Amino acid sequence: MLYAEEAGTGAGRFSGKGIYKRFGSLSVLENVDFSMGMTEAVGIVGPNGAGKTTLLATLAGAFPPSAGSVEFGGRNVTRQSAAERCRLGLVRTHQVPKPFLGMTTFENVYVAASHSDVNSRDEAYERVIQSLDVCGMLPVANRKAETLGLLDRKRLELARALATQPKVILLDEIGGGLTDSEAQELVHTIQGLKSRGVGIVWIEHIVHVLLQVVDRLICMDAGRIIADGEPKMVMAHPEVVKAYLGGGPA
Repeated sequence: MLYAEEAGTGAGRFSGKGIYKRFGSLSVLENVDFSMGMTEAVGIVGPNGAGKTTLLATLAGAFPPSAGSVEFGGRNVTRQSAAERCRLGLVRTHQVPKPFLGMTTFENVYVAASHSDVNSRDEAYERVIQSLDVCGMLPVANRKAETLGLLDRKRLELARALATQPKVILLDEIGGGLTDSEAQELVHTIQGLKSRGVGIVWIEHIVHVLLQVVDRLICMDAGRIIADGEPKMVMAHPEVVKAYLGGGPA
């Protein structure tokens, strides 16, 4: 079964400890502690500017933390690049899909598979077919990416990530810009990944979509985690209501 064996054998946890991130004099993350089981589904919410995407980028290896450490499956990966972390099973999708427009859907996913830990072209080919199938993209496998609508570009972004055979996948507002019905289609796909044992960290502004998938919810504000726990309890927390929902009743 695709992904289940790999996801289930990851030792330890995925965590960030005492993470700070500064860009010059601007402090974006302040002493953030993040930890999850390798097959857990965790949502991250918060107002714009809370530091959510910066945390995701730091965990994924897009840039190193100014202080603190990142561990993945029992290994310290703080100084490893995003590509190195990807080969270990940690992969990220981006809010705005950027496929290779002149390539077909199949070719886009093949590029991702061939640059991951594969032993042969046949293995890469198999991963592409399975990833496209999981994401419902086989019917458009031979279409150029430039012809795809937003939902299919989001699915392609997800399929490219899956072709690397991740243990944990980081989703950055993958539901952004979709209609409610389109978002529901994407939820169904992500629920399928969860059932296969793939760990999920998902930043999303569409909270009712997020709550259909995650086991646990984190709320950030001003570069800090202000609540972490069972989703309904987190959303009802007074600090979350004030920071994320704009304040409660007078």
